[in-house]
Amino acid sequence: MPEGLHNRVEITVNGEPLTIDAGSTVAVAIAISGAACRSSVSGEKRGPLCAMGICFECRAMVNGIPHTRTCQLLCEHSMEICTT
Repeated sequence: MPEGLHNRVEITVNGEPLTIDAGSTVAVAIAISGAACRSSVSGEKRGPLCAMGICFECRAMVNGIPHTRTCQLLCEHSMEICTT
């Protein structure tokens, strides 16, 4: 295995594959993918604000679990993230 590849994980964000550095949060993966974490009731795109899990602006569905605070969760291989 080429050097550095063991420090990467493969996930999907809204059905699109993404390879990201191990140790990255799901919120970072969502941002790198170009998606927003969620939309407000009025349709405004929302993303991480506090990065401490307090504001709940970073919520998304992760592995079928809705309202997961993505700023507090590290990416794992084969993780499925849905923001839509």
